[in-house]
Amino acid sequence: MTKNIEQIRSDFPELERSVHNVPLVYLDNAASTLKCLPVINSINNHYRLDASNIHRGVHYLSEEGTKKFEETREEVARFINSPEVETVIFTKGTTESINLIAECFGRLELEKGDEILISTMEHHSNIVPWQMIAEKMGAKVIEIPITDLGEIDLVAYKSLLNPKVKMVSTAHISNSLGTINPIKEMIKMAHEVGAKFTVDAAQSIAHMKVDVQELDCDFLAFSSHKMFGPTGVGVLYGKKEILNRMPPYQGGGDMIDVVTIEKTTYNDLPHKFEAGTPHIAGVIALKDAINYINSIGLDEISRLESELLNYATEGMSSIDGLEIIGKTKSKSAVISFVMKDAHPHDIGTLLDKQGIAIRTGHHCTQPLMKRFNIPATARASFCFYNTKEEIDRLINGIKKVKEFF
Repeated sequence: MTKNIEQIRSDFPELERSVHNVPLVYLDNAASTLKCLPVINSINNHYRLDASNIHRGVHYLSEEGTKKFEETREEVARFINSPEVETVIFTKGTTESINLIAECFGRLELEKGDEILISTMEHHSNIVPWQMIAEKMGAKVIEIPITDLGEIDLVAYKSLLNPKVKMVSTAHISNSLGTINPIKEMIKMAHEVGAKFTVDAAQSIAHMKVDVQELDCDFLAFSSHKMFGPTGVGVLYGKKEILNRMPPYQGGGDMIDVVTIEKTTYNDLPHKFEAGTPHIAGVIALKDAINYINSIGLDEISRLESELLNYATEGMSSIDGLEIIGKTKSKSAVISFVMKDAHPHDIGTLLDKQGIAIRTGHHCTQPLMKRFNIPATARASFCFYNTKEEIDRLINGIKKVKEFF
């Protein structure tokens, strides 16, 4: 790493602001990361100097925008080690990517009585789309249970795998627990019974190496806004053979080959799945976000965040009446917790008054909350631009919450 922590923090202007008359401590990175200056400048420059629609235009601005847009696709392909650039499809985010997979793969492959496996810890965006297509096609959504530590129960998972299972879809990292799931092993097990596998990489993409060829996943989905890029931009990767067979998700411009009133033929990958004008500025800026991640290095990011996680876990574990939910050793920099006599929303509100931003609620993981018999948690999620001094403020803030109640 060529930058120290002060230099890194200076790349994120939001870290310089105050809230409630105290310096901001931003610990809501699992919901959305802050934006670095290269991304901010890229978006600003696009709308100031380069705003034009892409693809099909023959004038300079259109051709320049198209070039930058497609350069991001190439950069994403390198970042996830996609074997082909055209298997990288731009969407609005992880949610749309999974909806696209569920709808288009489901229409192609699912029959009555087929099964889809998802785990207890999934985000709603990796539950609801599968329920919707299952209902439409007469398939079943079946739960992969988790342990008390917040880990996938691999013995139970293996017992659920059978030839009726057409898709397994799980998070690489749980947004609520921070659990890092053994995705590579799970994919291999799914393939042994002929099932396809979707990886929700929203929480892992900016914090650890994600290599689609090494994992051998069939689909992978993630969002730009969780990797220092703009909101409204996501990525879907899929194996080329499957994507080529899948029907389009939406109709409109750019996804067509020939249109007549009687019939339409469809464009080649990736354009078949990219109907309409995309978030051009956002996609272009995603390249700058990836370059920023690469400038620090995923190994260094993982090291820094592991230090923060260990420091925070030790400090928070010493607070009487505080219980951490999700205690697996294989974990990213996320701590969900509950406190005796204090509702998570009250914890979040009182910490906010001290300038500390965390997330509270069910985190779009209601089945997980039911599994642990709790309505909600408070969640602190760390990033490499956070510091141990900020964690000290969090711990002191929690102690003040405890005193209040």
